[in-house]
Amino acid sequence: MFIRAYLRASTSSQDASRAKQSLVTFAAEHGHKIAAFYIENESGSKLNRPELFRLLDDSHEGDVLLIEGVDRLSRLTASDWDMLKVSIGAKRVTVVSLDLSTSHSVLKPQQDMDDFTKGMIAAVNSMLLDMLAVVARKDYEDRRRRQAEGIEKAKTREVYRGRQADQALHNRIKECLDAGKSIRKTAEIVGCAVSTVQRVKAA
Repeated sequence: MFIRAYLRASTSSQDASRAKQSLVTFAAEHGHKIAAFYIENESGSKLNRPELFRLLDDSHEGDVLLIEGVDRLSRLTASDWDMLKVSIGAKRVTVVSLDLSTSHSVLKPQQDMDDFTKGMIAAVNSMLLDMLAVVARKDYEDRRRRQAEGIEKAKTREVYRGRQADQALHNRIKECLDAGKSIRKTAEIVGCAVSTVQRVKAA
């Protein structure tokens, strides 16, 4: 069994690798090491995520897809979530999420567990995974609606200026670049995506 960790952040200004140490610690507490990390900055509402599907392509039957929370894997619509589950099921990969305790059992020794118990745990885990995916999608839609409402109110007051750049972050990036740090090292130091550093450097 190989454990493959998936880490995702929605925007290029966020640090997708933020939860890396939490996943490493969690795996170690269950007597395992993480074989590979797949990190990307993509919206969880999009099905087309290159690193996620690279993880699945690399996976074999019995491997584990480890995530910090179900919302890191999916903020998808019901139909897209069904499609992603088909892809996961086809590879016979098990999803283990830190926020879904029933999924943790796959990391424990199962030689003394009968097939009925294993089947019940898998069924309960699948049901809870579906429920959390629905909650994650609703949270995404609620936030988008509140954001749209806030923008409309700001526009009516003629105070809306669009999304503002994080000037403090940009200043830290420039300081690192001016000090001779590489683009990748700068991203690591300030805790942002490489693409953000590239954008600031090109500005």
